Amino acid sequence: MNKTLESLLQKLDEPIGTYSELDRYYSGRQALAYLAPEAKTALGNRFGRMASNIPRLAVTALSERLRITGFKTNDDDSLVWADWIRNNLDQHSGVVHREALTLGKSYVIVWVDTFGRPQATVESARQVTVLRHPATREVLAAVKRWTTDKTTEAVLYTAEAITRFSAKTTGATTTGFSSVEVIENPLGVVPVVPFINGDRLLDDGVSEIEDLIPLVDALNKTLADLMVSSEYVGRPRRWATGIELEEDEDGNAENPIPEGPRAMVSESSDTRFGQLPAADLGAYEASVRIILGQIMAVSALPSHYIGITTSNPASGDALRASEASLTARAEARQDQFSRSWEWVARLLIAVRTGKPIDQIEAEVSWADAATRSIAQEADAVVKLVQSGILPPSYALERLGYSQAEIERIREAKRLESFDAAATAGISE
Repeated sequence: MNKTLESLLQKLDEPIGTYSELDRYYSGRQALAYLAPEAKTALGNRFGRMASNIPRLAVTALSERLRITGFKTNDDDSLVWADWIRNNLDQHSGVVHREALTLGKSYVIVWVDTFGRPQATVESARQVTVLRHPATREVLAAVKRWTTDKTTEAVLYTAEAITRFSAKTTGATTTGFSSVEVIENPLGVVPVVPFINGDRLLDDGVSEIEDLIPLVDALNKTLADLMVSSEYVGRPRRWATGIELEEDEDGNAENPIPEGPRAMVSESSDTRFGQLPAADLGAYEASVRIILGQIMAVSALPSHYIGITTSNPASGDALRASEASLTARAEARQDQFSRSWEWVARLLIAVRTGKPIDQIEAEVSWADAATRSIAQEADAVVKLVQSGILPPSYALERLGYSQAEIERIREAKRLESFDAAATAGISE
């Protein structure tokens, strides 16, 4: 079997355990941690799980601020954006970001569809991995593996060829593959683009969830303790003395006054009734606030994102100030992902035009990562245009409109101008 394929498949299988754990935390299906055996017994099957899904919130709060609005290239920008829309990347780009933020990495494969048009597909790190040059970090080879009902399929991508392999077994196999088809790669580069989420030079993908795991475990443990305490000592316990206990067939004493009825009756004049004080559950609230404070510090989530409503921002400026750290983190992710998206755009152009990849340039444009007041932003842009600092053609882009929206706006303005000119000519 191909040695490069075998090496890549082994690399693909290495982080599966880590990915499974991250998936559980993202979906809120992780097991309760720090839970004493007594508490497990007390919980029983009262509820299947107790999870406050902060990890998903941390990922979506970042990904919703990563919105691409267009590309600037040395080719026809409108055609690049048309390829982008046709491949549904205006929607699937968010999936790429969420996958990379959750698992640490994701991928986009660019090739040609059955009609000869550029095709870009979004891929998960569970199915795709790459091999890099140790010095230049250039992608030397990549593999995608998936399973059918009866076989396991794999595609090996290199700068020279695209080779499809098949094995007559199912599951995460790394052996038994035989070559099925070989296609020459005219691009001259590996058409697989990795999106790596990492702050450091040698990071091979770091999940946004990783630092939150112990804190989320502590939060869920505290919430579980709160539920147990509210069940057993949160309601006042009643007591009675001077009542003869009844025994069942096995000689075990039974409570003669069940909790169900609202009234307790006893024929004995010596019976006394009372109740124990309820437990104070306020300590749990204090613990939850401490843990949420740590979660906010680690994840950059503002307080109003995680349900602490006593400090809601009083104005738009206060809202933006409270989200400044989250905005800065989103802008850093834009910088990290920009080079990958620009490489995707270059590959789309290369497939469509046949130009060498080294002769193609591309630059990605992002929407503002900060929470914006539309009125304030529009007012600021109008003043910049009136003062001559910004040209009118750039104003719409500054306001966050995509290239497609800008073209529709310009076309509508042209039609309005023609209608106005025609109306003026008729009136004369």
